[in-house]
Amino acid sequence: MRTSPLLAPFALALLLVIGSPVHADDDTPKDAAKTAQADKDSKKDELPIPPERSVVSKHSVRIDGRAIAYKATAGTLLIKDDKGKPTVSMFYVAYTLDKGGVDDGKAGKRPVTFMYNGGPGSSTMWLHMGSFGPVRVANRGDQPIPPPPYDTVPNEYSLLDKTDLVFIDAPGTGWSQLVGAAKGKDYYGVDQDAAAFAKFITRYVGDNHRWNSPKFLFGESYGTTRSAVLAKVLQEQGMELNGIVLMSSILDFNVWASTGVDHAYIVNLPSEAAIAWYHDKVPNKPADIASFLAKVRQFASTDYTLALAKGDAITPAEADRIANQLSQYIGLSPSYIKDANLRIGPSRFRKELLRDQRRTVGRLDGRFEGIDPDAAGETPDGDAASDAATGAYLAAFNQYADTQLKFDEDRAYLPNNYGVINRGWDWKRKDSHGFLSSPYVGTDLAETMRHNPHLKVFSANGYYDLATPFYATEFDLGHLGLDPAISKNIEYGFYPSGHMIYFDVDALKQVKADLARFYDEAAPRS
Repeated sequence: MRTSPLLAPFALALLLVIGSPVHADDDTPKDAAKTAQADKDSKKDELPIPPERSVVSKHSVRIDGRAIAYKATAGTLLIKDDKGKPTVSMFYVAYTLDKGGVDDGKAGKRPVTFMYNGGPGSSTMWLHMGSFGPVRVANRGDQPIPPPPYDTVPNEYSLLDKTDLVFIDAPGTGWSQLVGAAKGKDYYGVDQDAAAFAKFITRYVGDNHRWNSPKFLFGESYGTTRSAVLAKVLQEQGMELNGIVLMSSILDFNVWASTGVDHAYIVNLPSEAAIAWYHDKVPNKPADIASFLAKVRQFASTDYTLALAKGDAITPAEADRIANQLSQYIGLSPSYIKDANLRIGPSRFRKELLRDQRRTVGRLDGRFEGIDPDAAGETPDGDAASDAATGAYLAAFNQYADTQLKFDEDRAYLPNNYGVINRGWDWKRKDSHGFLSSPYVGTDLAETMRHNPHLKVFSANGYYDLATPFYATEFDLGHLGLDPAISKNIEYGFYPSGHMIYFDVDALKQVKADLARFYDEAAPRS
């Protein structure tokens, strides 16, 4: 038989190996020992892999005067890498109708909503304990929550009458943790994060037989960024969605830019005006905030945009006119506005608005007031809105998880992990041409909506939010390049509250009414 020329070198090498004597000082055992030691050393660096667990408890809540029995499942699911090795243990709490409840026996067709906060680096404690779960922290609107004891009350504005709810903590936050050989770089990034959530949702849907259920994503803050990317990932994997709720959105991170980018000043202006209106800093304050902000939007998109576009070529007379008009809207002096070259960023605004009272205003919610040690400073030392509620939400969640969910954990619950996650976040993405681009996810959302023309989007916005200004959201969602037949699927809600819209009970009530209608439209009952 002839030997193939391609096999000849291999055959010769094999003969040489077979014909070579094995000596006592052969290196093979040493190499094997080195490999074994290397494997042992690498495993030393691996994180423990805890077993999956779940705890089920039964409860009831009254919504619209009707008692709804439900199950709460607090637990963890392991998600794995492409080699089948566990990499993240993700903590979640799922609220589903109990046997004998509304729509009993139709779980396969009942909507399910996956909910999460953002950061990046925030747990989902905020949405879980403040918004549409069956219990909530008793907020005080625009006032800080006093020290303990805190009140956790049944939530009559829960969405549990419309959908099952699954609250998920992102990797590295809450009780979700990296395990095994996972590294932060594997999950702390725009696309890495979305891939992890896609794996969790797919796993949850499969384990709980929910493939035929109408499915919704509900993200707040960076959670809206996640939703835009996650929706596309799920769709590419074959899972279609019925609806997406964007609460306090950010789809384009160029809004954070300053020097040389005027767009941020334009889209921040209506939120600054709303906060000035709230604090009675608007001359001849109009009674109705909605009509007032309509005028500010018009000014921002016309005269103000054109004036900033002229840059250094703007005439002194026009600069005076724009400064005087801005003063009427945001309550700062024309001279201060002119000194700032007509460009007032959120931090400067927050420090300047109430400077005469030695107060600052919040970033997440401009209704809240803070006190800095240095009233002459350029920017605030912190965020009064965040300070007003963080302790209450963390204490309330820990108490609730222990006493009602019966989920005991020997690790501290991380309400946020900004020092590790946010600072190390991978913002880089590739555009359709393969070039690295700034984090803009509007294209992801637009592509998902084009492929699924039935997908509905609801955008909820707080007037007093300077973290994710409502006019920026209007701009981004209005520039997705969608056909009118598809863009009509985007709806908006505007509320007299801040970033965490649910801080204000009246606003929470309004959002619930709007979302109840939205769910009926996106997933009509058969």
